[in-house]
Amino acid sequence: MLQLAQPGDSPATNSESHMCLAIPGQVVSLVDDPVHGALVEVVGVRRRVDISLVEPEGIASGDWVLIHVGFALSKIREEDAHDQLRMLSALGETDAAVQEVQGYFEDTADLRAKEDSYP
Repeated sequence: MLQLAQPGDSPATNSESHMCLAIPGQVVSLVDDPVHGALVEVVGVRRRVDISLVEPEGIASGDWVLIHVGFALSKIREEDAHDQLRMLSALGETDAAVQEVQGYFEDTADLRAKEDSYP
C-alpha cells in the first residue's frame, strides 16, 4: 500500500519510501465562494477543491486537473488524466487515491446543509 509522506520525513532517515499523490479529477462545477472552489470528481468521489492556482489559465466544467491536498495544481489533458487513473488502478492504488480525496473539503451539498443549520 502506498504510504504518504509526513511532515519531517526524509528519504535519508526513513527506510520506507513515501510518495505524495497528485490525483487527476474532473471539474463538475464551479462554486461561487471566496475560496475559489470547484466541485471535482475523482474515481466517483466528489469534493470541493481550491482552483485559485489554475484560474489564470481559465477553468470550466469538464476540465481535468491534478489535485494535491485540496488544491488543483494544474490543468491536464483528458487523455493524460485517464492514463494516470489507469496507472493508479494497475498499481492497486485506487483506494489510496480515494482516501486522499476524502480528506479534502466537503462537497457543496454538505456545505449548504451546514450553512442552512447556522442561525
